[in-house]
Amino acid sequence: MITRHDWSRQEIQALLALPLVDLLWQAQQVHRVANPGYQVQLASLLSVKTGGCEEDCAYCPQSLHHSSDVTGQPELEVEPVLARARAARDAGAQRFCMGWAWREIREGAPFEAMLAMVRGVRELGLEACVTAGMLTDGQAERLAAAGLTAYNHNLDTSPEHYDRIISTRTYQERLETLERVRRAGVTLCCGGIIGMGESDTDRAGLLHVLATLDPHPESVPINALVAVEGTPLEALPAVDPLDVVRMVAAARILMPHSRVRLSAGREQMNREAQVLCLLAGADSIFYGDTLLTTGNPDGATDRELLAAAGVRVEEARPPACV
Repeated sequence: MITRHDWSRQEIQALLALPLVDLLWQAQQVHRVANPGYQVQLASLLSVKTGGCEEDCAYCPQSLHHSSDVTGQPELEVEPVLARARAARDAGAQRFCMGWAWREIREGAPFEAMLAMVRGVRELGLEACVTAGMLTDGQAERLAAAGLTAYNHNLDTSPEHYDRIISTRTYQERLETLERVRRAGVTLCCGGIIGMGESDTDRAGLLHVLATLDPHPESVPINALVAVEGTPLEALPAVDPLDVVRMVAAARILMPHSRVRLSAGREQMNREAQVLCLLAGADSIFYGDTLLTTGNPDGATDRELLAAAGVRVEEARPPACV
């Protein structure tokens, strides 16, 4: 199987426009080769610092620019975060993701706590992922030294649609953050959101940017907008679940060895649509009843879903330190 980084936007648009059965057939062939055991990784996500973010992302209830801002929850300390990581591991998660509602990583005690959390999560035998906005080369290097597995920094949408969603950070700044993470030797978790008023061309544009990165992001989250009251996008209609299936399938074909994560918006999908996403190439789901501030199916429901689909859950690794 050849991994390409020279996809044209026209090729990607044509891929997304295929009849769904043909698109699924292509994606299934790629997925069978890339994931021969048909395993799915469970990832757990925790909001460490919630609300009060300086960014004005139109979809986000944590922005201080919106009436939905959920500021008021105290920032979590190291030990409670590690307790949550331990519980996630014991429930079957293999990756523990931690989020800070920041425009950029803050130096001093908050950053030292972040580093301690990363070290602690790794000692539990879990992959550690952080999402905290922009960062410097030095911060990326210190996170790498602490054992960080992945840094999440989504592009959200196409370059053309981006200004309608965010004005406080440029697309180029997002790409520069990805470059800093790469230079430090940390893997990338980078995807986007559909359902934000974008066109099919914009969806192809987002995938084009991701698929022409060399190397591809190791992790590609596919999110469907969860329209939250008090955000500028609150009145947008729910995403058609088959559009999520199309995005997952296209991502699998374009980036055959990336982990495609079925992420936000899954609670609005019935189990048949979720099974189609697994068939199309999703090989990770977020596990637990909350994704930062929005809902997610509970663990028992997800276990039943995976069992019904006949998909195996990746086994957690043993702790690095006993």
